[in-house]
Amino acid sequence: MKFIVLREQVSTRGGGIEIDLTPFGYEGEKMTAYQNYLGGGMLGKIMNDCTIEDWRNDEKLVEVADNLARHFHNLTNHSDDEWESASFDENQKRPSSAY
Repeated sequence: MKFIVLREQVSTRGGGIEIDLTPFGYEGEKMTAYQNYLGGGMLGKIMNDCTIEDWRNDEKLVEVADNLARHFHNLTNHSDDEWESASFDENQKRPSSAY
């Protein structure tokens, strides 16, 4: 799945990525994947959001969100780091925020 990236900020403290949904048939709409820093070098669960209300009931958008989250995980996951080398599924079991 190819994305048109509008914004991307990735760091050891999380960050986010925003894509254009026009190529998926949703003209002018956007989707994000973002990740918070939990502390101690650990990143939280990757979350998604979208400019389309009730997007979680759209199977196509849920698939795009999953692919975007996995893409963002690849950007933040570092195999040589104790906390950032978790698999996508392991990472998604973590809380999204430390607060």
